[in-house]
Amino acid sequence: MNLSNLKPAEGSTKTRKRIGRGPGSGLGGTSTRGHKGAKQRSGYSKKIGFEGGQMPLQRRVPKFGFKNINRVEYKAINLDTIQKLAEAKNLQFVGINELVAAGFVSSNQLVKVLGNGTLTTKLDVQAHAFSKSAVAAIEAVGGQVVKL
Repeated sequence: MNLSNLKPAEGSTKTRKRIGRGPGSGLGGTSTRGHKGAKQRSGYSKKIGFEGGQMPLQRRVPKFGFKNINRVEYKAINLDTIQKLAEAKNLQFVGINELVAAGFVSSNQLVKVLGNGTLTTKLDVQAHAFSKSAVAAIEAVGGQVVKL
């Protein structure tokens, strides 16, 4: 084998369809575009959402609601979850890194601690936000709230 007899594998290449090169090619005349109408003409481009004159979907369906661009999404973590984590790992401080390691949240999520459940051990809890009941429950057992 040398450079003079290299060729691609059998069936791996196809010849390009040469359109509009006369009637003998079989692809002359209308050049595979069909007869008449906008699609046959040069410069045609269908508008986005165009459905052939039928009332398009974005005009048939009414507008509904809105998206608040200032909304902040929090991942909710309850006190009973924090209590179980602290007991299982024997922790005095529960922060974002501990919750990520335990698989409760991902590293790019914001965390809000909610007051569902009871806290029995003294814990320092770190999160992005806290509910009033969660703050009250954490401080009732002598713990500390650390906001990020």
